[in-house]
Amino acid sequence: MATLARAERSAIEAQLSAEPALPDHTRLRGPEAGLVMVRGRMGGSGAPFNLGEMTVTRCTIRNARGQIGHAYIAGRDGQKAELAAALDAALQDPDDGAGLEARVIAPLAEALTQADKAIRAEAEATRVDFFTLATMRS
Repeated sequence: MATLARAERSAIEAQLSAEPALPDHTRLRGPEAGLVMVRGRMGGSGAPFNLGEMTVTRCTIRNARGQIGHAYIAGRDGQKAELAAALDAALQDPDDGAGLEARVIAPLAEALTQADKAIRAEAEATRVDFFTLATMRS
């Protein structure tokens, strides 16, 4: 679910375009957007504080096979929330779940990992080594 929450809707749809269609589903709740309070902790383990609010969209579906899928995503993309919930339900199928994970979720996770590596490499290129600067004084 973390992979689906982080991936772009267009990337999820692209992975699903080569797959057989997901089972038909009915909406049980949503998609509906709302706000959640994001909390933080001083120093990572200190006293909690309210950092601010964040928009979240949630959706719950039941597919034709009886599985129930849930999704919470950042932002207001109701179609992405419904698609993620439909995938959540389909991944629960004992026959198709593992194959669906290998053909859809794994490539999305790999693409997210590569994008994260590219961002880290770009940030690393601008890193300044202050120890080196300190020893260069005349």
